[in-house]
Amino acid sequence: MNNKDSAAFREQYGRRLATQLCDQHFGARPTATLDGPAVLRFTPIRQVNLFVVQQLLAQWTQEMARLRSPYFDFEAEDVRQALTQFMNTLSRRIKLARPTFEPLLARAITDTLAIPLDPAATFEQKLLGGQPTATPEQLRDALRYLDTDKLFYQDFLDSLPAGTAQSQEALRKRFALYQEANYKHHQPLARLVEEFNALLPLTAEELQGAAPAEPVVAAVSTPDAPTPVVSSPPPAPEPVRPAEVPLPAPAVAAPKPAAPASAPVTQSRFVADAEPAAVPLYEKLKAGQPATAPLSEILRPERTAATLADQAPKVETLREAISINQRFSFINELFSGENMEYHAAIQHLDTLPDAETAKRYVTQDLAGTHDWSRKDEHVNKLLKLIDRKFA
Repeated sequence: MNNKDSAAFREQYGRRLATQLCDQHFGARPTATLDGPAVLRFTPIRQVNLFVVQQLLAQWTQEMARLRSPYFDFEAEDVRQALTQFMNTLSRRIKLARPTFEPLLARAITDTLAIPLDPAATFEQKLLGGQPTATPEQLRDALRYLDTDKLFYQDFLDSLPAGTAQSQEALRKRFALYQEANYKHHQPLARLVEEFNALLPLTAEELQGAAPAEPVVAAVSTPDAPTPVVSSPPPAPEPVRPAEVPLPAPAVAAPKPAAPASAPVTQSRFVADAEPAAVPLYEKLKAGQPATAPLSEILRPERTAATLADQAPKVETLREAISINQRFSFINELFSGENMEYHAAIQHLDTLPDAETAKRYVTQDLAGTHDWSRKDEHVNKLLKLIDRKFA
């Protein structure tokens, strides 16, 4: 496989499909916009939609970081609370026009096609994200944006020593060894090709960068004149597993690194760049809105004050307390991507009279309906928010 040709083809295919899908959606309504729920269901390929959301949040983080100023105390508790509430309110006002949405969509398509072909780049870009060091818990937070081959990456994170921060280089090496031992356990490439082919023609050979075979013309001399003879093209070579070449990622601030684990990676069990908006958010807000710490800090699950519900002793409604990151997490992990079912459940919880009734509805009714037997982490976050509401 020619990696360079394959990458170029993915980029081109991503742009073509993004243009086609946007023509279909915006063609009759060029001034239409998309909100968060509309983005999550824009294409029938869930992974593409999730990667759009991931880019959107990354862009949002950069925009909010620019609001910092040396003249104000952004670490003050009341400022954090106010800004968290502001962020939660703003997250329900996502508004994407075609010029800003189409580049995000094209990149999401390109990155989705790269998952089975370049797992190392996917790990570095989508999970590691340029962090100089990271723990398995920090990396696992990004799994919410993976749908294709999710269990493959989840199994790698399960093989890492819990709570131990490792350097970016150490994690890349460990993943390379894991990939070498488990490459056969990827989701079949044919399944992904089939999903995209239903939207815009695509073959596995094109995706893998295989050049089309050209007819071989041989000149054969005859008594009269040389006559060109066309022979059959040689059979196509067997596909080769893609090289795992990690792509560079921007460096961001991260916790102080701990000593990398020296234990070698063994084969573990296997279970199963966003384009900026036309008018940056910070340009719209910096004149009249307070500034805040970067969104990456606000949304980190390991922080003790990650959401308004964690910071304030009491919240009025769950709908207002759940941040954009939590909302996408709950929709994806607890409600299988069904936005309407999530909103119906939260709305019902807000009508219940006490914490006991609300928790019983979560642990019995919702858990049974949606099979939350392996979703303890997300269920506990929801129960914690219920405690805050009825505190």
